[in-house]
Amino acid sequence: MSAPHLLAIENLTAHYGAAQALFGVDLTVDAGQTVALVGANGAGKTTLLKCIMGLMRASNGRVLLDGQKVTGSSPAKMVRSGLALTPEGREVFPDLSVAENLELGAVALKAGRREVVRRMEAVYERFGRLAERREQPAGTLSGGEQQMLAMGRALMAKPRLLLLDEPSLGLAPLITDEIFTIIHQLARSGVTILLVEQNAARALSASHKAFLMAGGRIVQQGNSDDLLVDPRLRAAFLGAASHEKPEASRLGAAGLTNIRLEKPDMHQKSFMPAFTDEQALAEHQLKGLQWTVRHAFEGSAFYRERLEAADVSPESIQRLEDITRLPFTTADDLREFYPFPLRSVPFEQIVRIHASSGTTGKRKIIGYTQKDLDDWIHFFARCYEMAGVTPLDRVQIAVGYGIWTAGMGFQLGCEKIGAMAVPVGPGNVDMHLQFMQDVRSTVFCSTASMALLMAEEIQRRGIADKISINKIIYGSERSSRSMRRKISELFGGAELFDITGLTELYGPGTGIECPDHDCIHYWGDYYILEIIDPVTLQPVPNGEWGEMVVTTLCKEAAPLIRYRTRDITRMIPGPCTCGSLLPRHSRIKGRSDDTIKFRGVNIYPSTIDTILSAIPGLGSEYQIHLTRDEDSGKDFMKLKIERGEGVDAGRTAELVHEIGYQVKKQLLVSIQAELVDYGALPRTERKSQRVFDSRITDEIV
Repeated sequence: MSAPHLLAIENLTAHYGAAQALFGVDLTVDAGQTVALVGANGAGKTTLLKCIMGLMRASNGRVLLDGQKVTGSSPAKMVRSGLALTPEGREVFPDLSVAENLELGAVALKAGRREVVRRMEAVYERFGRLAERREQPAGTLSGGEQQMLAMGRALMAKPRLLLLDEPSLGLAPLITDEIFTIIHQLARSGVTILLVEQNAARALSASHKAFLMAGGRIVQQGNSDDLLVDPRLRAAFLGAASHEKPEASRLGAAGLTNIRLEKPDMHQKSFMPAFTDEQALAEHQLKGLQWTVRHAFEGSAFYRERLEAADVSPESIQRLEDITRLPFTTADDLREFYPFPLRSVPFEQIVRIHASSGTTGKRKIIGYTQKDLDDWIHFFARCYEMAGVTPLDRVQIAVGYGIWTAGMGFQLGCEKIGAMAVPVGPGNVDMHLQFMQDVRSTVFCSTASMALLMAEEIQRRGIADKISINKIIYGSERSSRSMRRKISELFGGAELFDITGLTELYGPGTGIECPDHDCIHYWGDYYILEIIDPVTLQPVPNGEWGEMVVTTLCKEAAPLIRYRTRDITRMIPGPCTCGSLLPRHSRIKGRSDDTIKFRGVNIYPSTIDTILSAIPGLGSEYQIHLTRDEDSGKDFMKLKIERGEGVDAGRTAELVHEIGYQVKKQLLVSIQAELVDYGALPRTERKSQRVFDSRITDEIV
């Protein structure tokens, strides 16, 4: 049997004399939630709070606390039961000091003096301005300070459920920002909140779920994120409001009207494809495949030569199954034809390049036309949409900018969906924590390792209640279930989304974990995905693990034809429980080659070999050991290298320093180096095992 709701309102009615104010209201609040109650003046919101607190007697219905009926209980009993109310208009006692007002919040509990003082100090710590004015009469405080005092007075009761009635009423926008920052912090610290607000945008962005009231009735309810972008809600609550006459809204200028004027198109636009079934997607893919083969054949000497060698012409592609007749493309092709591999348009149409890491001096450079960039931005916005990011989110980006694709993709997709981008980049931890607190970022984009590092630092500094991150979008490296669970827990239950992509295929954003968290949805309207056996190069059945191969459908500057990504995954057949029709695959399990992903950098063992071979005094045998510290989540790389034959052991310190210096200089990562005697590492007639990766020991999917 499931646990009862912390608060449950059942069929509640209330009257003012003969006038009925509430009509069969049903509402629930669970522990740890922030629930918004939104509606215009006269909707019945304050009446409902009065009935809950025992300040007004209900005509009918029940109020349940932890499943026990408390209907009709006195306000003092409700406070002792764990409820506290910050009333509309604040209602502080103007002639009493700040401290005296706060003491009144604990009167019903009959707590000892020492406990009252301890609680007051906790309030002062949260509301620094009140601490500065503790002996000042409450009537001399500003409106925002009085609201803080009213909230502090309620917190003196250490409530399990805090009822906030119109906390932004009559406050200037900047002060409203400050008040809602405090509300976010309270929620992060575990306080359960029932928030009554006219400012619908504020209330919905600060809550988990919401109930919309009109005429004393609940007229709509659901997850706050969904209601915030629901056009039916907007139509119902905005009424006849227009850009020219916002005052015509039933909510006046309270919240939703502001969104409508500031970001008019964002809340009704979807970046999802319009396909209604798999057949429509297959038809789209066939047209895209035919276009890509013709475009590459006519625009790229490389592709023309490969296609002719495979006896394939553009006219040969008549069915999707014909894709298996096309030749494979590999990363070696990109490096061989450096610096502009696969180029299929004139140079004057290329507006940008990006590059991924590769062997020294041979990075994989990819060109983009303007259409390529527009497509990339569009489906990156789709990633944010699938993750539930809205224009009211503040997205803090902690990935690299510049020649790498990551930072630009995350930022432009964020701006496309209308959210606020906070492009900190891979800056230091102090900078990120400062922005998280000052800007109140709600979404964090990074590698999994960076997310774990930030989460642990937040806990170490004891600032979890000042952090508003509720979603983490991460990519660029594998992560296990245990690592994801730890990140989520340390971030206070933040929801994690694994995002996929590679520079050759536009960049990050080519797919993302769905809201049901059991798969990656990939954008089948932009590329075809095959899974092959990396040895036989033959397709494997759905559900079996193999190497991911991609073919783009509309990429102009550098189209991909059966590009071997080397990533290991599997196709997941059948419809997804999240309702999306887009095809899906499992999270990336590993690589079919020996490429290392270390701290967000692709490293080829051949690159290590090149670096080591240029250092006099080292032998030819080496090993790469990758480990992960269970407590910190940090990855470590140790290189075990043989000294050259006849090299004196007294040179060990010098050689270790040079190895670390050269690796840091050329690969931008720090490693540990260990020198062993010549002949100490195993030899084999077959290919020697160079890489020993023990970072992930439990399942990833």
